[in-house]
This record gives sequence, structure tokens and C-alpha cells, in this order.
Amino acid sequence: MDALYTAVATATHGRDGRAVSSDGKLDLDLAIPVEMGGSGKGTNPEQMFAAGYAACFASALGLVGRAAKVDVSDAAVTGEVSIGKQGEGFGLAVTLRVELPDSVDQETGRQLVEQAHQVCPYSNATRGNIPVELVVE
Repeated sequence: MDALYTAVATATHGRDGRAVSSDGKLDLDLAIPVEMGGSGKGTNPEQMFAAGYAACFASALGLVGRAAKVDVSDAAVTGEVSIGKQGEGFGLAVTLRVELPDSVDQETGRQLVEQAHQVCPYSNATRGNIPVELVVE
């Protein structure tokens, strides 16, 4: 792969610390979610992953929509990232909920979502590693 861009961020103190990007545009307090016994007074890696995956998938959907001459510019992608025990460690699972504009019929929308899943770098990185469910709404 020839890298077009490389993001750099540093996290300190794990889930109860801070995450900062090299350019300073991302600067977040981190906290363990209340559901996992933490304070919940900061964001967590699952929220960041959900936001990143949703944004990337929305861009991939726009790319395949433009190629198919279908306007999906008003689509919304919601990422849900779950964490849970898996064997002796932990695992992740993702659900992507894609809300398409009313002007896109269900069959066309499903095809575009499936195509976006083949194009999206997050989908390519997770494929075969964690379960990813696509829900077209």
C-alpha cells in the first residue's frame, strides 16, 4: 500500500487517560464507560472507533453512489461498536445502521451499502476479524 495520509495520535494512561493527535485537533479525555465500572466522564475507544467507522463508511457510500449516479448525499451512517468478553480477553462487534434518502429504493440502497462495504478501509480492515452487521434503514 502506498500511504496517502498517516494519522498519528498518542494515548496515555489507557482507558482513563487522554488521547491527542499529533496536530492537536483531537484532544480528548478518556474514561471507562459506566457500564464497565468506570466514571464515564470522558470518551472511550469504542466511541472513537464507532465515529471513525461511520464517517469512513459514509464517504465510501458517497463514492459508490456517485459512480452509480445515485444521490446518497443525505445518507446518515450510525456506527455501534460493542465490546465484550471473548475467551480470555475481549472482542468487538460492529453494527452499521445506514439511513438512506427516501429517493433511494430499498434494493438499490442495499446494493450501494454492500458495495461501500467492499470499498471502505475500515470494512477491509475488520473483514474476517470481527463481526460487522449492515442494517439498511
